[in-house]
Amino acid sequence: MARGSPSRVTPLIVQDTKDGAILTVHVQPKASTTECIGIHGDALKIRVAAPPVDGAANDELIRFLARRLSIPSTSVQIYSGAGGRHKLVHLRGVTAERVIARLMQKGPVTE
Repeated sequence: MARGSPSRVTPLIVQDTKDGAILTVHVQPKASTTECIGIHGDALKIRVAAPPVDGAANDELIRFLARRLSIPSTSVQIYSGAGGRHKLVHLRGVTAERVIARLMQKGPVTE
């Protein structure tokens, strides 16, 4: 299997839980657009088009993940790291496999 392929890195970046998945993300605030860039160490790098002020970057991250994964924003919760760039995000109602497939997909998400 090729190094860096989604199935190879999935266990480090996203893990299944009894009610969803836990995703490790590295957030880059104040980007021109909100998008998933790819793998950054042991996390998925996501650029967000919001400043890290008053929770705006966290709110944008939650909106982006909810839209991309087709789940309600109430199903996305920052589990740890709300004050930093490295975060653990709990995603209720999705599998780790679906998270990686949807976030690594380029362009609009289709069912």
